[in-house]
Amino acid sequence: MNNSKWSTKMIAEGGVMLALAFILGRITLFKMPQGGSITAGQMIPLIIFAIRHGAGPGILVGALYGVLDMMFGGSIYHPVQAILDYPLAYASLGLVGFFSKNFAANHEIAPVIKGTFLGVFARFVCHVLTGVIFFGSYAPEGQNVWLYSIAYNGTFLGVEFIITIVIIFLLKNFITKDIARL
Repeated sequence: MNNSKWSTKMIAEGGVMLALAFILGRITLFKMPQGGSITAGQMIPLIIFAIRHGAGPGILVGALYGVLDMMFGGSIYHPVQAILDYPLAYASLGLVGFFSKNFAANHEIAPVIKGTFLGVFARFVCHVLTGVIFFGSYAPEGQNVWLYSIAYNGTFLGVEFIITIVIIFLLKNFITKDIARL
C-alpha cells in the first residue's frame, strides 16, 4: 500500500465512498432527541476506504465527510463544537487505516474490528467532549454530566458500531479486492 501518493483510482474511490457515506447517513433508522442517530451505515464506506488505503487518506476522507455532514444538516452551536462533532469525529474513523497492513497481510477480519473499535471510540470521545462542554444542560438534574454524555453518546454509537462490524464482516471479500495492487 502506497499511502504517500494519491492515484486517480484512489481519488475516485474516495469520492465514491464519500457519496455512499453521505447517502447512508441520510437513511436514519433512529434519531436521538438532542442529536446523533443510528443510520443505515454511514461509517462503513469511510472505514472500508481507510482499511484499503491507510490512515492518512482515511483520516482525510473522514474529515471531508464530516464537513459535508455539517454543511448539509449539521447542528452548529459553537465553532469548537462544530469541529469536534463533525470533521474531527469522522476523521477519527480513518484510524482504522493503522491496521490496513496487518489486514492486507493475512485478510483476517480481526484487524478491521480492532481498527473500527479504535476509530469509533475516538469518535465517541469527540462526541462525549461536546456533550460535556456544550450540552451538559440536557443532563437530568443531579446527574453527573460526564456519565450522562457517555450514556447518551454510547447509546447510538454502540449500535452504529455493531451494525458496522456486521456489515463489514459480510463485505470482507469486497474490502480485500485489489488490495494487493494498492
